[in-house]
Amino acid sequence: MSEPMRLRARVAASIKEVRHALTDAEALRTWLAEHAEVDLPHRYEFWGRHTPEGDAPHQRLLHVDDHTLRLSWLLDGEDTTVEIHLEAESPDTTVLTLSQTHFDFQDVITGNSIRGVLQTFWSLSIANLVDHLEGRDLTPKNDFTSSHLREEIVIDAPRDEVYDSLTNSEKAGQWFGYPIGIEPYVGGRFAMGGFDAGPAAKIIDLDPGHTMSIDWDETGVSTWELEDSDGKTRLTFVQSGFDTRRPPHAAWMGWLSGIAELRRFHELSDWCPIWLEYEIPGLPEGVPAAD
Repeated sequence: MSEPMRLRARVAASIKEVRHALTDAEALRTWLAEHAEVDLPHRYEFWGRHTPEGDAPHQRLLHVDDHTLRLSWLLDGEDTTVEIHLEAESPDTTVLTLSQTHFDFQDVITGNSIRGVLQTFWSLSIANLVDHLEGRDLTPKNDFTSSHLREEIVIDAPRDEVYDSLTNSEKAGQWFGYPIGIEPYVGGRFAMGGFDAGPAAKIIDLDPGHTMSIDWDETGVSTWELEDSDGKTRLTFVQSGFDTRRPPHAAWMGWLSGIAELRRFHELSDWCPIWLEYEIPGLPEGVPAAD
């Protein structure tokens, strides 16, 4: 078994507030899962359509104290271990570290195991935890029971500014967390990791200020549509053209977690990324392992 996946993020809330959001069933049903039940120190379960293999709860609580939550989570026949550790950075900020065993990035590429969704599932969940604690609107969760991948998100910024941050390589790299090379014209490259990272997706449609479509081959086409909405921007994001028997949920949640940071990028005057570090087993060369 490889080293566990590890994500570290900064939360603008006290350690007491973060722990409550992590261990209160009602809070969990807001930012994490459709269903959740908690009875510490005996029970910690979440399931439903927003959870991988969420037909029933598959978690078993192993340990809980004021700083650490550890549980076993059965996924694709393997007992994985999730650990969430909290560390007070200041009276009003907390560093959250989440790790999970039995994750390998190759499962993202091949789709051979549901465990391939775990990195982006937790990235989106932690982003929503942060916004929940800061009193902000949450980013839509993924529905693992559906192959219809379409969401609308309102961003409190003018449309031309949002469009610029989606098509400008430097700005896109800022809010997404690692380099993105973008040639904003039809036939141009859209390269996760930058232009030197290997094969790139292709921009197949672009209406400046309004629409951009990116062809990712097997995972389909991502389309961004921007509309003015009472001084804000309505972003409609659609994934299409994929095998509906194997929806690209991992990639979809990666984009949704990116959209959460895109909103913060535009809406917070003192914006800085929530992400401090990530360690991803099996990550391809050319993609950085930390911000």
